[in-house]
Amino acid sequence: MLQRLTIQDFVIVDHLELEFGAGFTVLTGETGAGKSILIDALALTLGERADAIAVRQGAARADITAEFDIGGNRPLAGWLADRDLGGDEGACLLRRVVESSGRSRGFINGHPATAAQLREAADFLVDIHGQHQHQSLSRPAAQRALLDAYGELEAQAALVAELWRAWSRRREERLAFEGNAAAIAAERERLEWQAQDLEALKLVPGEWAAVGAEHARLAHAASLIEAAQAGVDILSEGEGAALAQVNAVIARLQPLLRHDPRLKDILDALEPAQIQLQEAAGALRRYGERTDLDPQRLREVEQRLDALHGAARKYRVDPDALPALAEHTRERLTELGAGGDPDTLRRREAEAEAACREAAKKLTAGRRKAAKKLGETVTAGMQELAMQGGVFEVALEPLETPAAHGSEQVEFRVAAHPGVAPQPVAKTASGGELSRLSLVIQTALSRVAKVPTLVFDEVDVGIGGRVAEIVGRMLRELGARHQVMCITHLPQVAATAERQWQVSKVTRGGKVSSAVAELDAAARIEEIARMLGGVKITETTRRHAAEMLGAGPAKRR
Repeated sequence: MLQRLTIQDFVIVDHLELEFGAGFTVLTGETGAGKSILIDALALTLGERADAIAVRQGAARADITAEFDIGGNRPLAGWLADRDLGGDEGACLLRRVVESSGRSRGFINGHPATAAQLREAADFLVDIHGQHQHQSLSRPAAQRALLDAYGELEAQAALVAELWRAWSRRREERLAFEGNAAAIAAERERLEWQAQDLEALKLVPGEWAAVGAEHARLAHAASLIEAAQAGVDILSEGEGAALAQVNAVIARLQPLLRHDPRLKDILDALEPAQIQLQEAAGALRRYGERTDLDPQRLREVEQRLDALHGAARKYRVDPDALPALAEHTRERLTELGAGGDPDTLRRREAEAEAACREAAKKLTAGRRKAAKKLGETVTAGMQELAMQGGVFEVALEPLETPAAHGSEQVEFRVAAHPGVAPQPVAKTASGGELSRLSLVIQTALSRVAKVPTLVFDEVDVGIGGRVAEIVGRMLRELGARHQVMCITHLPQVAATAERQWQVSKVTRGGKVSSAVAELDAAARIEEIARMLGGVKITETTRRHAAEMLGAGPAKRR
């Protein structure tokens, strides 16, 4: 869950450091005090788009850090470990820095991270439900995504999309062959001839370098033998050989060692030289004996070089690339052999289609089950939110041919009043009804959500009275399973929270800033009274606020 949010020079926030707890927390305050700015700041650390307007006027940069307790969040811990983004055990820090130029940088546990990586990490941590999110209920793609999320069908939907793309590729291969059969046949004929030509060379990887080295050795065999023999003569066998000279020096100095011990260092240096000269002379002698003048082998090597060089010139590659060319030719022929048969192409396409349809069938079954359950849940919620007798259903309209998103179109339908047939949400629901429907659906989705923190940004706009009390109770119930935060203007919602933060504007040095304070019991009564009574707060209003909070009569101040 979110433990701490630190904000520096963001919009109208100078500096704030907020610590959060579990359960249901509300943020309240006058309009324009900056309540939504706090959510915007959190959203930045979660990878939302950043620009220069986020930086407080006169500041060089905005800096926001969100600290999360991730103890028990194994999926996120694994995700961080796989990307070398780990930090302190049981904790995760997301940070975003936005320069006044608009350039931004992201960090995860102190490691540089892209905005995309921040968004991926956020998927394990926070869901933010915005006040205008109900507008997406009119879009088919959003409706389908909501249903799949509710039914935990995202993985199956992704599989269907992947198999549909594979089916499409197979279909395109068949169509391409049917339209280019002559060109494919010509290519296959050319490659078959090329493969035979290269196969006849019996190519071996690395052969070009090995044959070239052998040719250099054979072509200069006479010079090599002559040089080896000359080296043997100079070192050990010729008149005045180096080894004989060194031996003579050692023999002359050895008896004199007893007269001057300083000669020992010189003798110690000469003795290894003597041994090395003996070894070098022996090695040269053996080298000369093994090096033969072999004109026949030289001609064979030259012929091989000519063959390799000719083939390389013919196919316009380096000689050492000929083995790879032969392998590629064989692979391409295999592809054309498999793909050049119309029956094989049709069989492959049919197999891909069958796999796609089978996966789509499973997805359809899951969607039917989820649609029924979501319809019942939202319908029940509508009865509580001043839409008595209303009905919500999720219709699945079959498609003749499966698409990337499955075998059906998903459509949310609603009847706001009894006795009316459900119609598409986009055509029948008013703005207020859409807002309430969105809240019920979001609450239903949140109950199955795997993320620990849920944020609601004024999703209760357009409701009040008894309905607002029910909304507050729904959010409080969610707080038993998740960390829930909500920005609200409704006292009925605020009164149900376990904790309440008040956001206000303060002026320091002629500049306006947002301030946030956690309210104690007495301060909560005053804030709820303000939300109830407006400018003038009476004792009656305070008593009403205290009753809403379950704190008894308000004390006179």
